[in-house]
Amino acid sequence: MERVPVLKIGDILLVSIQVDMEDQTALQLQEDLAERIVETGCHGVIIDITALDIVDSFIGRMLSTIASISKVLDAETVVVGMRPAVAITLVELGLSLNGIRTALNVERGIELIAAARDEDDDLDLDSTDAEPASP
Repeated sequence: MERVPVLKIGDILLVSIQVDMEDQTALQLQEDLAERIVETGCHGVIIDITALDIVDSFIGRMLSTIASISKVLDAETVVVGMRPAVAITLVELGLSLNGIRTALNVERGIELIAAARDEDDDLDLDSTDAEPASP
């Protein structure tokens, strides 16, 4: 069974899917990615699917599951490199990819994750700046 490499770039984990995603490979990727998020404390996951010509309902569900696992572990997920035919197929299959943001390329994906972290930081600051209510 092939494993999909998970690379750390700064505060982001990059997954570039270059192999055919069989069931066992996808399940192993979910496990490996969850472990790496916890190990590294990364707050972003970019999944590059540029090399995928076809995405079926299984792959779509796998991407949604990875996004959900990542979110629970405090990491934003962005899927990049989606080809038009893949996007059309996902829509035709009725897969909405809940919890997943998309971008055209890795650079834009990094920008989306940085913007999401900035928003979270602003929310944290707003909640700590609030003055306590008077008795």
